Amino acid sequence: MSDTDLFVIGAGSGGVRAARIAAGYGAKVMIAEESRVGGTCVIRGCVPKKLLVHASRFSHEFEDAAGFGWTVPRPTFDWPTLIANKDNEIDRLERAYTANLEKSGARVSAARILIATGARPTFGHHIPGIEHVISSNEAFHLTALPRRILIQGGGYIAVEFACIFAGLGSEVTLVYRRDSILRGFDDDVRRHLHAEMERHGIRVLTGRTVAAVDRTPGGLVARLSDQSDVAADRVMFAIGRHPNVDGLGLETAGVALAHNGGIAVDAFSQTSAPHIHAVGDVTNRVNLTPVAIREGHAFADTVFGGRPTPVDHTLVPTAVFSEPEIGTVGLTEAAAREQLPAVDIYMTMFRPLKATLSGRETRVLMKLVVDAATDRVVGCHIIGPDAGEIIQIVGIALKMGATKAAFDATLAVHPTIAEELVTMREPTARHRRAAAE
Repeated sequence: MSDTDLFVIGAGSGGVRAARIAAGYGAKVMIAEESRVGGTCVIRGCVPKKLLVHASRFSHEFEDAAGFGWTVPRPTFDWPTLIANKDNEIDRLERAYTANLEKSGARVSAARILIATGARPTFGHHIPGIEHVISSNEAFHLTALPRRILIQGGGYIAVEFACIFAGLGSEVTLVYRRDSILRGFDDDVRRHLHAEMERHGIRVLTGRTVAAVDRTPGGLVARLSDQSDVAADRVMFAIGRHPNVDGLGLETAGVALAHNGGIAVDAFSQTSAPHIHAVGDVTNRVNLTPVAIREGHAFADTVFGGRPTPVDHTLVPTAVFSEPEIGTVGLTEAAAREQLPAVDIYMTMFRPLKATLSGRETRVLMKLVVDAATDRVVGCHIIGPDAGEIIQIVGIALKMGATKAAFDATLAVHPTIAEELVTMREPTARHRRAAAE
């Protein structure tokens, strides 16, 4: 007989949620973690990243204040203070996570195994000087703010850290191998953020990669694939993350991997081994913290709660905490045109009210993607202040099947940025697929 009902490998967001809910159903639970309780999101991801985002945005607030009549003494920034305060908050959260596990009855002491080991940064193929490169993990613990930093990558992590360091005063160069950042996002969003980042002083170099990194007396020099050089004090790679599947003995246990390198699972997070499940980034499905939490909860409901609960991975709202911020949910314009015979696009760009007095050159973008045959809104994309907050609520509307007519019938809250979502009346583009002959 097993000592426990459930052994969870990994005390990140998905593993902790699964352990707590399973214990709440009366299961005896053991949870193991190689590092710190809380996993990537709490320890070296979303939470400390958002704290750094907040810190970086104060520089813009100080600049904007002058247009509103404030005289602000020249502010100074101290990186060690920020990092120390960030570390204190992460320590507090880790203690809270541990306490919640203990209250739920999870024990360090299996009839079933849940793999929730997450993912880790990858540097891709080896290049000369790779030992001089840091990942986002190390970026949270630098002893000093780099005066110059080169970041390779074009996804969430790369653009967020580029904006963080630029906001804190670093000279930032972003290098990306493709022709436009944020692959998979709406094309208008990608172009708009690229322009906004350059407006904030970030040098964005697309169609290139870092071929080598040399250490010189003056710092680091990154040699790019076009043979140009970029001098920097730090070089950071944010080019992707790989599921943590090594060293788990998956092959021996009969657990198959998917083509994307993650653990293959069905709609209920069941692997190819009857007694083993997996949730979160280790499955390489939708690699977001709220998704891992939902998967962990659904697993516990299914296995220990007697309520089979699949996870719906469609219409997942998400935010990119760049400057300006991005909020997005549903289909991009390109995806909608591929999937639907008739698509209407409603898009607007405008200068936010705050910028009229601050003098800041920035634009908000708002875009709705509508299935013209049903009038259903199938996508929403926002770039601007509080886009992440706005898209959370829009996500509810889209999940409920809201139509463009429902958006139009909703009264605006004035003056706000979000009111534009309910005041766009005329399509900016109409796409109709020709009928097959």
